[in-house]
Amino acid sequence: MGTAINPPDTPHAIAPATRRRGRLQLILILLLTVGPMVLATGMYKLKFWVPESRSYHGEMIGNGQSRAALGVATDEQRWQLLVTAPQGCAADCQQLVYLARQLQIGLGRDASRASHGLAVAQPVSADYAAKLQLEYPQLQRYTLDLPTYAQGAEGNGAAQLWIIDPHGNLVLRYGPGVNGKDVLNDLRHLLKLSNIG
Repeated sequence: MGTAINPPDTPHAIAPATRRRGRLQLILILLLTVGPMVLATGMYKLKFWVPESRSYHGEMIGNGQSRAALGVATDEQRWQLLVTAPQGCAADCQQLVYLARQLQIGLGRDASRASHGLAVAQPVSADYAAKLQLEYPQLQRYTLDLPTYAQGAEGNGAAQLWIIDPHGNLVLRYGPGVNGKDVLNDLRHLLKLSNIG
């Protein structure tokens, strides 16, 4: 007497509605993960939906320029308040040098995360050099390479104050008449957001 062999169970075919729902879920997951990156890249590259308001007071340098583009050679590893003076350090330059020192002091407990410097294309006067040595002992002094500065700074020849990150990237630029409180707010904000320097 033979026994009947039952054929093995065949897998049930997936219903078309279930298959559609699975595909829709996969598409939604991809859109949620990749979509924001594509949107952000598009906003950056094509400059759309960019808010008009801003929280900083200086001119943002967002083109990847480094301190070397200003014609200043240094390996400073902290945030830096750098005053550049292509025409010599006259009254507006001297005011910015004073402001840079006051800003560093104004950082309080974060003062060690920043430095202040002066880059000039021409030597300063003997009187001002003596004053710098006496009153600004921590001021770093550099020679400004004028041809490089003329190409990279896009300035009008006036003294300027720059905020430079610890990697040497130019972040913000200010002219001679800048309000010190605004620069201090910008610098504090950058230090708060930064894990470097």
